[in-house]
Amino acid sequence: MADIVHRIGVIAPLDDVYRAITTTDDLAAWWTRDTKSQDDTLLFRFGDVGGFDMQVKEADPAGRVRWLVTDGPEEWIGTDVNWRLEQRDQYTIVLFSHEGWREPVEFMYHCSTKWAVFLLSLKELVETGQGRPAPDDLQISDWH
Repeated sequence: MADIVHRIGVIAPLDDVYRAITTTDDLAAWWTRDTKSQDDTLLFRFGDVGGFDMQVKEADPAGRVRWLVTDGPEEWIGTDVNWRLEQRDQYTIVLFSHEGWREPVEFMYHCSTKWAVFLLSLKELVETGQGRPAPDDLQISDWH
């Protein structure tokens, strides 16, 4: 198994960062504009490229969020997306992981870079009020 891991610091209270990763409107403001929720599942779409369905398995305002990928690219199904938030002075530290990839394939490398792009979009949203969600995100290759 292989994992994607990232760490960023956001100059904002933990509650603001938590809200940005748990509310549909805020998720749509930093990841993809086409974000919806249905019961305990988040639906993320990226135009004609497809998207992901993620079941919310944990949402603890103290700083833990976990999603299970239930639909999307084959490599993603069954993986976990984990968020740990820690308040350190004026920063909320975001410890992010996308865990359980069966093997480290080229698509995983792409996704790791895209997660980094979107984590910076999350940072921008919380700090400035303006993120760069898809389709306005930084394009890094022929995969979107």
